[in-house]
Amino acid sequence: MATRFDLTLDCADAPLLADFWKTALGYVDAPPPAPFATREEWLASFGPLPGDGDKAGDAADDGAWLCDPAGVGPRLSILKVPEPKTAKNRLHIDVRVPGHGAPQERWARIESEADRLVRAGGTILDEFDGHHILMADPEGNEFCVAAATG
Repeated sequence: MATRFDLTLDCADAPLLADFWKTALGYVDAPPPAPFATREEWLASFGPLPGDGDKAGDAADDGAWLCDPAGVGPRLSILKVPEPKTAKNRLHIDVRVPGHGAPQERWARIESEADRLVRAGGTILDEFDGHHILMADPEGNEFCVAAATG
């Protein structure tokens, strides 16, 4: 059995990135872990974090937790951090469009998805004609839009 994993993005504005990645991936807000009724209740269970004084549970706006509604894709945690992004990502997300059809049909789907993600707040960084489009989310995290391979 494969090990289950989550992906985590550090950020400055968790709600902004959560909205973008929900649009990009079709994800939804993940429910809080059992037995907690709310994410705030779950966060409060950890007590005050170092440097937070008595603000236990107030960190809900400092993070977002997303999941694939079908339960297939990895969960995505988006966590606020104090430092800015300074370099290229060493790990990135590939957003895949259907890979069937002629090469020009696949490329048209890639371009259409990139356009949709630009309208959602993404930026096109480079195009590798016929293969993939390199993009950035609203905080500059790189990702690619490409056709599925199988």
